[in-house]
This record gives sequence, structure tokens and C-alpha cells, in this order.
Amino acid sequence: MRIIVVGNGMAGARLAGELSTLDVTVLGAENHPAYNRILLSSVLAGKHRAGDIGLVGGSKARLGVTVTAIDRQARTVTTDSGEQFAYDHLVLATGSRAIVPPLPGLEHALTFRTLDDCRSILDRLDGAGTALVLGGGLLGLEAARGLAGRGLKVDVVHAVGHLMERQLDPSASRVLERTLTDLGITVHLNARAIAGGSDRLELEDGRVLIADLLVVACGVRPETALAAEAGLRVDRGIVVDERLRTSDRRISAIGDCAQVGGEVGGLVAPAWEQARLVARQLNGTEPLALYQPPAPVTRLKASGIDLAAMGSLHAEDAEDLSFQDISSGTYARLVIKDERVAGAVMLGDNPSVGRVIQLFDRKLPVPLDRRALLLGRSLSGRDDASEVDSPALMPEAATVCQCNSVTKGALVNCWRSGQRMLADVVERTRATTGCGSCRDTVEGIMGWLARGEAA
Repeated sequence: MRIIVVGNGMAGARLAGELSTLDVTVLGAENHPAYNRILLSSVLAGKHRAGDIGLVGGSKARLGVTVTAIDRQARTVTTDSGEQFAYDHLVLATGSRAIVPPLPGLEHALTFRTLDDCRSILDRLDGAGTALVLGGGLLGLEAARGLAGRGLKVDVVHAVGHLMERQLDPSASRVLERTLTDLGITVHLNARAIAGGSDRLELEDGRVLIADLLVVACGVRPETALAAEAGLRVDRGIVVDERLRTSDRRISAIGDCAQVGGEVGGLVAPAWEQARLVARQLNGTEPLALYQPPAPVTRLKASGIDLAAMGSLHAEDAEDLSFQDISSGTYARLVIKDERVAGAVMLGDNPSVGRVIQLFDRKLPVPLDRRALLLGRSLSGRDDASEVDSPALMPEAATVCQCNSVTKGALVNCWRSGQRMLADVVERTRATTGCGSCRDTVEGIMGWLARGEAA
């Protein structure tokens, strides 16, 4: 079977890695080997170099190759150089592109989506002391934190009344604002831009904000043009069924470009799960496998910011528990329905965040002691963090790495098979290679295993 994958991003590269024993050709428009897009803010901040964020086991793709047409009858794709590739099955992993608002002066604005975008921003940093970021969603805050990490004074301009409105409530936003202020980032809410330039934004209320550079981070839009021109069904994304097939059964779509059940992607864990499922279909392991979207957990983990948001905060007839301490940058909110975590926001240093994610991810009953779950402290006032997070008490099926669906049991089995170095465990299981927020937990489990062996 000849398999063509269009796109060498995080979804396409993962699929190619899963299908390494088959006849797979990956066509990637970018000129770089597959890299971890989640870590671009760390490159921007100077914590990683571009060469440090390559994906483990990244595919050997044809780089700098843009697919311009799909001939569904002939089952071929054509590239910008006129080259044609025949396929038995085609997988579209075309990802998404940065949204630039149609405002005067923003036609050639810097965006923050790709490695080339990141390098363009870095090229402008020499001598810069201030920056503007248009957009207060996840992408915008990652860009702002990266620039602040370079020592720039950053202003974030957001048209909505609170930050990350898709994931946070206004109270969490206020706490996050204070944290950002302490990091040298000023937030302007309800600030609607009407025009801009390479170094300025004009706001609807008459203000003009000026800085040494402007970065637009207003979200992304699925890349669907190729699919639409081929006559595939397209809505907000490329419409796929429960097997991730498009309206042409010989063509699948995964990752940010795919629309599953009315929803489009944007997070790495679902994209990688989709890649795994399509790989099992194509290699014959599970040809009729159906996709069940994992419960999404949004993480923003940068120096000075630790945020996890999940589920819905608007469940009816639910318990709603919250705690906030603006001065310490701590906010916790739990929405509990039918004794399960329906939604949560955990911001700041909170020892119970790992347990909350586990309960949400696995749909397990919550404990009677709600305060321990909210704050990591029991009703007696004793700190239960060590008990909650102790590897010995974690079930084998507990998911440690959300991005790659790696369980504690998988890490234990890897250790017992002789993999004693973190790098070896990472290569075998792919744990920590997504957002990286599970690294401390993985190291903790390895340390616990080492102590047990020594005893």
C-alpha cells in the first residue's frame, strides 16, 4: 500500500513514525524537519534553540514541498514543482494557519505559529526593548511570555473582557493578569484594535500603543483549501467521520485541519491520538478502529506560569468550588457533577493539579474531601500532596503524559525492561515530548523505582 501524508507537522510526523515499516511518503511544505510546535515559546524566550525541539523519531520527509492539487480519480497528488505522487491512501495533516485580522497596516504583520515565524521575531529583537502582542488567548500569552523572557516590556491587547476566554472564567483571568504583571507583561482588556503597523496598534477608544515590534497572535484557522479544491466536504475544518475518513474513503484527515463531530482541533494530545488510530487502521492492526476524542486538557506552562484548564465550567446542577489568592498567583476552581470532575481551572503552584487531571481524564469519582482536591490539603489542615502524588499510590493505568497517553504502568514496564536513563525512557514511550509538563512526574516515578531497587 502506497501512503502519502500531506503535512510534516506534529500530526503528520507522528503518523509517519507509527507507519515506519510501510511505504509512506511525507510531503512537508516547511523547510525544517518535524519539530515540537508547543516549545516555540521556549525558543522565543531563549530557553531552547531551534535544533533542540525536533520531534523524537521525526519522519524523513520531503521538505519544502507544497502539494497544490489532489486528483481523486487518478489517486495522485501534484506538488508546486509539478511532481506527482500516486497513493492508495492519502492522509491530510495540513494543520492550520495564523489568523491575521483584516485591519489596515497588518498585512505584513509578524505572526507566531511556525518556526519561521519564531525566527522572524528573533531577527527583530536586536535593540528592541518593548513589544506589543495582539491576542490574549493561549497563543498570544505564549508569545508574550517568550518575549518577556528576553527582557522586553510587553503589552498584550485583547478585544474580550478576560484572558483565554475559551478556557478561563473572569476570576481566573484576574489572577493570571496579576501573574503576568509581575513578569513584566501589561494586559489591556476590552481593547479592540482598528488599525496597526509593524510597531503600533490603534485602538477603538482612541489610544495608540507603540512598541519596537508587534506580534499578531489571534488564533489559527484550519488549512482546508487543498481539500476544498479536491471536492472534499469542508466546513470549519475538513469534515471526517468516526474513523477519521473524509467524504472520500481513501482519504483521511488528522490534526488541526480535521473537523470531528463538529469540532476542530488545536491541541497535541487529540492530534497524536488521531495519528495513532489511523496508523492502526492502515497497518492492519485495527482496520475498523473508531476515534473517541480524549477529554481535552489545555496547559500553559511557562516560567512563572503554571495553568491547567479542562472540561466545562458551566455544567447545570453541579457543585462549584473555588479558591483564589491574587497575591500568590493561585486560583483553583472545580465543577463537580454526578461525583465527577466536569470542569476545572488550576492556576499557580497547586499540589493537587495532577490528581484533578487524572480524575477528569479517567472520569473517576471525586473524593469526599473536596478541599483536599481543590488545594491539596485535607480538612485536618495536613498537607496531603505527598500522599496524593506518591507513585506508590498511583494506579498502573493512571495517565502520566497526557499528550502521548503514557501510563504509569508503561513507565514501570519500560524501567523493568532495562531502560534506566530518562532519555531511553523518553525514546521508548515518548513521555515528556509534548508540552513537557509531565517531566517532573516522570522523573519522580523513575526516582521512586530506583529507590525501590536500591532497597
